[in-house]
Amino acid sequence: MLHVDPISLASSAAPLLTAGATSAGATELSAGFGPLAAEAAPPPFSVTSVVTEARLDSWLAVGLVLAAGLYLYGVHRLRARGDRWPIARTIFFLGPGLGGIASVTVSGLHAYDTTLLSVHMVQHMVLSMVSPIFLALGAPVTLALRTLPTGPRKRLLAVVHSRVARVYTFPLVAFAIFVVNPFALYFTDLYRYTLEHAWAHEVVHAHFIMTGCVFFWPLLGLDPLPGRWPYPGRALLMLLSVPFHTVLGLTIMQSTTLFGGDWYPSLGLSWADPWEDQVLAGGILWAGGEFVSVTMLAVLVVQWMRQAEREARRVDRELDRQEARQRAAESAA
Repeated sequence: MLHVDPISLASSAAPLLTAGATSAGATELSAGFGPLAAEAAPPPFSVTSVVTEARLDSWLAVGLVLAAGLYLYGVHRLRARGDRWPIARTIFFLGPGLGGIASVTVSGLHAYDTTLLSVHMVQHMVLSMVSPIFLALGAPVTLALRTLPTGPRKRLLAVVHSRVARVYTFPLVAFAIFVVNPFALYFTDLYRYTLEHAWAHEVVHAHFIMTGCVFFWPLLGLDPLPGRWPYPGRALLMLLSVPFHTVLGLTIMQSTTLFGGDWYPSLGLSWADPWEDQVLAGGILWAGGEFVSVTMLAVLVVQWMRQAEREARRVDRELDRQEARQRAAESAA
């Protein structure tokens, strides 16, 4: 179900009333919008509408505010006792992390996520690929372990190292979930169901976020997770994800059927062509997926090089200590 702003609804209905629309005319209008018979379509997509159609009353908005508050409280507790927390982690978590989620779910984009497939695909990219990366770089689990009391800290460690967590964060399992999910959504009747039911659409948003976290957290994250692969294995897995977005994006662009069946044509939008929008959606997934994957592959390589440098410095220090002990022993002899 579309989220329609009451002001937009009133403004769109006003011309019909002034034209003396009868009940029969209203019936024709409802039939033109198919499943959305009781609601009007949002205004043409524009930067202004993205701002004016914003909402702050969703459960996701409350969750984002709560997550930001808890994170900042943890940082405050660390600094109050004299401990240091990198400012970059806070920026990553609050900015592109939580802020990225808000930019596609709380902003006016939400009014078009069941109207334009291209907008939904932007949400898909941000929720499953962009925001989870920066949430992982924010290291919230590490922050919680450093600030929680003994009891809650032990329970959190038990969850992190539980059998369920070990299975879902195992790189191959996480990769399989990350790759299979979009195909299971877009090439079955499940996508049409999420368009018809608002609660299912919100669940898909949450699922995108969790899927991205499960995949990227073991690869790029700084938190202590079980079964983490060495950097060569992580880089290989990231490289394997690049063709997946190409295949999925091209398949969507070249599809001879509309995703969601007759949902988008039934909206009767005069300012959007469902076929052209579907081609645009596939292009967004193709280009955006490859860009993010290649960028994250570069980040992994940089992290790998830095780890190698740290290991080399550690070995040098150990050799220096051994040499100093040997000289001390020779002097004593």
